[in-house]
Amino acid sequence: MFDKLLPYEASHLILGAYYNYFHTFRGITKRAQIRFENYDWAGIQSDARERISLYREVVGKTTEQVLSLLGDRQNYNQIWRYTKENFTYEVKNFNTRNIAETFYNSVYRHSHKGLSADVENMFVHATATYREFKSTDPIYHSFSIDRDLRYTFRSILRRYRFDIPWEDFDRDLEYLELAFREVINHRHLPIDNYRIETIKSVFFRNKGAYIVGRLWGERDRIPFVLPLLNRDNGLFVDALLTEDRDVSSLFSYNRSYFLVDVDIASEMVDFLASFLPTKSLGELYNSIGFEKHGKTVFYRDFLRHLAKSNDKFVEAPGIKGMVMHVFMLPSYNMVFKVIKDHFAPPKKVTEDEVKYRYELVNLHDRAGRMTDTHMFENLVFDRSRFSEELLDQLVKDAPSKIKLTASTVEIRHLYVEKKMTPLNIYLESANPEDAEDVIDGYGYAIKEMAAVNIFPGDMLLKNFGVTRLKRVVFYDYDEIGFLTDFNFRVIPEARDDYEEMSATPYFHVGPNDIFPEEFPRFLIGNPTLRDIFHRLHGDLYHVKFWRDMQERLRRHEIVEVYPYRYRQRFCEKFANLPGLKSEE
Repeated sequence: MFDKLLPYEASHLILGAYYNYFHTFRGITKRAQIRFENYDWAGIQSDARERISLYREVVGKTTEQVLSLLGDRQNYNQIWRYTKENFTYEVKNFNTRNIAETFYNSVYRHSHKGLSADVENMFVHATATYREFKSTDPIYHSFSIDRDLRYTFRSILRRYRFDIPWEDFDRDLEYLELAFREVINHRHLPIDNYRIETIKSVFFRNKGAYIVGRLWGERDRIPFVLPLLNRDNGLFVDALLTEDRDVSSLFSYNRSYFLVDVDIASEMVDFLASFLPTKSLGELYNSIGFEKHGKTVFYRDFLRHLAKSNDKFVEAPGIKGMVMHVFMLPSYNMVFKVIKDHFAPPKKVTEDEVKYRYELVNLHDRAGRMTDTHMFENLVFDRSRFSEELLDQLVKDAPSKIKLTASTVEIRHLYVEKKMTPLNIYLESANPEDAEDVIDGYGYAIKEMAAVNIFPGDMLLKNFGVTRLKRVVFYDYDEIGFLTDFNFRVIPEARDDYEEMSATPYFHVGPNDIFPEEFPRFLIGNPTLRDIFHRLHGDLYHVKFWRDMQERLRRHEIVEVYPYRYRQRFCEKFANLPGLKSEE
């Protein structure tokens, strides 16, 4: 090989690995419809985990190959600069250019352990708009809204082919017509001025399939989503979702990523952003499975925000954690979490265990109740954006992870996640109606995590947050575990007064033993809120709920957790009409 061609060969090795990665990524995604048609819910979840793991596996293998190719010149800065130039030239007209650049960044950082962002040799800043490619054929179907609404919905549903029969196609058309007329009347929509556009690819997650689209008007874009379910009697439409609350929740950072076949990711993100304006582009990339590029987009957005703002990082509000030091930028909607070097009693977990649990949540079904995180290594900040008090506390809590210079703060390992109002703080000023809503949500959060085989461990209010949509979400992962690994017990009856009055347990307690009847003593201090919780979710205080859920999970049942409000389901909305049986 000619030495001058070494950067060319290195860039093509990375490019070839990216191409194979993207091919495999799409292959895994394409299996989703087959899994859906065959009731293979466990297979869909397994594929979702496999797709996440695929990226790091391919990056790791590619890094080894590149370093072997470069040999003793792997640390030559000029070699890497020319490699980046060759790669830039080759992907200039790629339809997934930005994602390919993120893949290159990952290989470069894995080749340079301990590195922060390298502007010269990495694609730190976008080389073009995120809309880097425009397809010649639209990624969506377009439908005019006929006066005969059943004809319109028949046209939409017939565009999507499944190798399974419909349970009752005419009934679904009837319910869609009734539901859509409600939307028209409630929003006062002049339907002659609108059309329906639906993405050609179906979105799959867990037991659901989703036709995702929008109502396109002259002045507005309204979400239009049709959830489909496949049950014993066949396929049916479960709901019509047009409200921001439901559709935003469907694409939430608290949920697992969709399996959806994507050709030009930026076009799909652009389409989704048109009716999800509160979602960042990074969140939308995450939602369709490109979490590493979503992280890249987040980082670029963060750099832009820092350049346009001048406020300082401060301690995050709420009760200080024993495991994490949490800080934030008041003007930005994210928080930054650093694992402390030492944990105060009674915490017994190790740093490696905490990292494992954050990784577990990333791979697991989050059921809309556990927030997604981005993990960063060697992230560098401008020191002038930190108060000396905050720096002193960071150095005190996590000295092994903080490196200070005269102008910078480098943090060796941290997590970034969406900012929420801690539940205990939210309740301090909530009116009675909102307080009851979030207490109800708190109970459902615990139940829905249990349904996906997660026990939160520390269920105190301070470990849950309230989102913009007033959804209650768990964000403290240092004590989580699989529900099926715990032993839910009834407290044995005391044999005498001495045992009754004992300050310490008079019976053996194993490390994974849980006594639900103790929950009322420590979950909620406020008597009024405690009574509300007991009324709405008192079953959580009894062993039966937990053991029943464990039994369902051990039978390998995929317990359904609907990502939209139950009252939006047709079996609830049209319960008094014939044709659709309510599910248990």
